Amino acid sequence: MATNLQSLLEEIVPGLGYELVDVEFGSRGLLRLFIDKAEGITIDDCVAVSNHLTRLFMVENIDYERLEVSSPGMDRPLKKPVDFERFAGELVKVKLRVPLADRRRHFVGKLEGLVDGDVVVDVDGEILRFPRQTIDKVRLEPQIAKPVARKK
Repeated sequence: MATNLQSLLEEIVPGLGYELVDVEFGSRGLLRLFIDKAEGITIDDCVAVSNHLTRLFMVENIDYERLEVSSPGMDRPLKKPVDFERFAGELVKVKLRVPLADRRRHFVGKLEGLVDGDVVVDVDGEILRFPRQTIDKVRLEPQIAKPVARKK
């Protein structure tokens, strides 16, 4: 059912004007969707998608206990090839499934993009290539601007 539901969501959500960033199937019938659009997501966007999907699931007889629709947040996950192109040049955090020989599993650096299916990241001037199958997660690393001191 999860694969069919994933396919249905990948069809429906873009038709509503949103990007489907991720879908999580939690315990006890929880269905969590993360949506995005260029201007960012508002609570009204989440409500609109939630209302539409609630009606659709009723018509399609899709069983779930609870539906959550939200923004992917500032530390948005990168999963699809288009994500790695879109966010090239941004700071990312990479978490590997298994540590490298030097025992490192977490990396923060500038995303260079995808090359032959590998995620390429500049970590302190060293260009590292991670095959996608070795990666547990890639997320944007939020950049919080420091406030400018005001003169009194």
